[in-house]
Amino acid sequence: MKMKETLNLGKTKFPMRGNLPQKEAERENVWFENKVYEQRQKLNEGKPSFMLHDGPPYANGNIHIGHAMNKISKDIIVRYKSMNGFYAPFVPGWDTHGLPIEQQLTKAGKDRKQAGPVKWRKMAAEFADKQVKTQMADFKRLGISGDWDHPYITKQPEYEAEQVRVFGKMADRGLIYRGKKPVFWSWSSESALAMAEIEYHDVTSTSVSFAEQVKDGHDVLDNDTYFIVWTTTPWTIPASEAIAVNPNFKYDVVLPAGSDRKFVVADALLGTAAKEYGWGEDYEIVKTVQGNELDRITAQHPYMDRDILVIEGEHVTADAGTGLVHTAPGFGEDDFAIGQAYDLPILMNVDDRGYMTEEAGPDFEGVFYEDANEVSLRKLEENNALIKAQEITHSYPFDWRTKKPVIFRAVPQWFASIEPIRQEILDSLDNVEFQPEWGHKRLANMIRDRGDWVISRQRVWGVPLPIFYAEDGTEIVDKAIIDHVADLVADHGSDIWFEKEAEDLLPAGYTNEHSPNGHFTKETDIMDVWFDSGSSHTAVMAQRPELSFPEDVVLEGSDQYRGWFNSSLITSVAIHDEAPYRRVISQGFTLDGNGDKMSKSIGNTVSPNDITKKMGAEIIRLWVASVDTSGDVRVSEDILSKTSDVYRKIRNTMRYLLSNTSDFVPAENTVAYADLTPVDQYFYANFNQLVANLKAAYDAYDFQTVYKLLINFINVDLSAFYLDFAKDILYVEAPNGHARRSLQTVLYKILVDLDKLILPILPHTAEEIFDYLPNEAGDFAYLTEMPVVEDLGDVTDLLARWQQFMGVRDAVNKALEVARDDKLIGKPSEAAITLYLTEAQQALIDSLGQDIRVLLMVSQLHLATVAEAGDANEFDGYRILVEHAAGEVSPRDRMYHLDLGADPDFPMLSAHEAEIVRENYPEALTEGLTD
Repeated sequence: MKMKETLNLGKTKFPMRGNLPQKEAERENVWFENKVYEQRQKLNEGKPSFMLHDGPPYANGNIHIGHAMNKISKDIIVRYKSMNGFYAPFVPGWDTHGLPIEQQLTKAGKDRKQAGPVKWRKMAAEFADKQVKTQMADFKRLGISGDWDHPYITKQPEYEAEQVRVFGKMADRGLIYRGKKPVFWSWSSESALAMAEIEYHDVTSTSVSFAEQVKDGHDVLDNDTYFIVWTTTPWTIPASEAIAVNPNFKYDVVLPAGSDRKFVVADALLGTAAKEYGWGEDYEIVKTVQGNELDRITAQHPYMDRDILVIEGEHVTADAGTGLVHTAPGFGEDDFAIGQAYDLPILMNVDDRGYMTEEAGPDFEGVFYEDANEVSLRKLEENNALIKAQEITHSYPFDWRTKKPVIFRAVPQWFASIEPIRQEILDSLDNVEFQPEWGHKRLANMIRDRGDWVISRQRVWGVPLPIFYAEDGTEIVDKAIIDHVADLVADHGSDIWFEKEAEDLLPAGYTNEHSPNGHFTKETDIMDVWFDSGSSHTAVMAQRPELSFPEDVVLEGSDQYRGWFNSSLITSVAIHDEAPYRRVISQGFTLDGNGDKMSKSIGNTVSPNDITKKMGAEIIRLWVASVDTSGDVRVSEDILSKTSDVYRKIRNTMRYLLSNTSDFVPAENTVAYADLTPVDQYFYANFNQLVANLKAAYDAYDFQTVYKLLINFINVDLSAFYLDFAKDILYVEAPNGHARRSLQTVLYKILVDLDKLILPILPHTAEEIFDYLPNEAGDFAYLTEMPVVEDLGDVTDLLARWQQFMGVRDAVNKALEVARDDKLIGKPSEAAITLYLTEAQQALIDSLGQDIRVLLMVSQLHLATVAEAGDANEFDGYRILVEHAAGEVSPRDRMYHLDLGADPDFPMLSAHEAEIVRENYPEALTEGLTD
């Protein structure tokens, strides 16, 4: 009989290599075929509910790594909650209306105007369906568990209908109105934009100082005086109606040397202006007046037949320019507000596409607004009005989709009024938890500072504004009619608005005093897509029977403070009088390995699909858990490759546990906690504490702490300690001996419980491990429950004593390392250790109740008093002598023994080993043992 046949060598068919790219996809198919998600929901019926609401990604193209981070984070939460006592359904969603899809159709050669609204919308819907299908496959491939057969999609009729009803409730509360005021206008999208659709970039613009001659100075200024007006948008000068001055500033009337013209400049800016305009110090201050004295003086437009009114404006600063600001009420918020106060006309001479119209004059008509800068400069020069033109760099708003600059345009739009409910919205945030905590302040500040929400868009792919107009132009915004439209949309989809005439969309027999002939028209604008997604709390959470409102958690990127977090908060407070969510978790952006923003043009993006094909989805999932997603995170193939190394460590550790518990039958072999060996009791209690800490981290949505605790336990507690000495017991001791079964009891608990605890992060691997646990009930690990933290009594002293022992072990290891360097020993098993102990140190060793020689993995251990230490070296407060072990090596346990051959039948074995072999392998007596 061979010696190795008397050893309990671990056995398992669990593969060392995961072959994740192939095996994951196969396992996912098994999940879907067996409806594991649905089974999990059935198991959780009747339990407390936990609602994580999926903010809808936009359906356009394959998912990127940011999508993956977001959806995996949600999946970790939902899987954990589902296994930990909660009914936690997850309904994935998609945002499908809006400009990006229309742009894709245009890129594909489709012509919106030629197709017409109805056909264009059908093409957009078909495109959206394909995108949803593509992204759904991408998400499913990441192992995301959810109701994929019944997702919510914003173009679904039932969703659109609820969105229309949300609008109706807001209108009924008086929060919807039509007004003309400047909005962000994207000429590249041909539509108004909300603040959430704006991003800022630095641009270089032409800053212009130009002269406008006083026409009626009201006895304050002479008519040979000129205002030096400043602007960074020369193209808006044709729409100029006024000059704004600060009433609190002093203004100087200056006569430069050699000039026959006097100029007005703010006193605080005179020094800078004089240098810029070449006056130097050679000028005379003829007069100084207070800003409010200039109010309602008139001047002559520099190149158009129009009077320009001087008006007071607190928005005028002394940061730059001349303290006299060009004012075109149709092209700026401040300009518009002050223009309203002075009842100035609102001239709009730029069309939807950014081209100057006939109202701008013959020199400008048909010119793109940016090119109109040159025309305006030329006309200023021709009229001797140009004082100075220079290039400046400043921050400017851009359309976040087209990446083109936007302009302000005062055009009629529909708005949702914020002011009447602003305080109610702010108060609602007091009932919301934020992770990170600064999210509360960020969102509150945005609500506090935001103006009314422009909700109309001049496109066709979206949910229509359910508004009618009477014959005299009166707006018909009536909740009963809006609800009627919602019913039509529920039955036919929002296409019906574009397919039918207004009279066909109104309730049968509807009359209105403003339409004596019974004729009506309908609004052609659609709703802002943020109103679409911002209605999901009602269209999804409040409607689906398995879901509920408000949601417990929303988790999205930090850009959603100005997006979905914002819009859904406004609509929810408006119609439900409360926030739609109880907790907001925000995540940072994904950057490349160097910390730079990812860009397809640069080529530094990381495709989740590429990674799943090369490494597997588990690697992406583990990476997500390993990083602090509350801020920006770096990701690259190199970083993911290192994550793959960590995955292999986890996998191989679990494989080791499987192989060394393969003969362990829990019902027969489990040793009660009270009967475990002391070191096993310690490790059992230590692991029980880990379970508590891991669950606490999961409960706090702190995946990085879960990751760190898990990896530290595997590397430090398991690999560097418990499993290090465990093999001497697992392999050598009697198969059914107490020492081995005691240790296996702990290992099996760790194996089963860790499998469940890693499942939210590594579901494919956890399910694969579960396949090799025949003694565990059920077909899927996901259908089991999270481990419960056991009540082991007060284990504080137990853990503390064993933690102190780790100091003894560290000291011994240092002594062994020195002996190894001195060539005294090779391996620890060749060593004999003498510990010279103080009374306190001896008391610690005695309190453990354990033969610590096995734990130190040396062949012999002697304990003596510190008084006997002689010249023994000190390591971390312990006096230690290392000698080469006495006796001979057993080929079975590789340790040195003084009693080798004590049993004449087994001359190569120690007495203890011989007893094990005699009792458990009787054939060795007849066959003999060979090495």
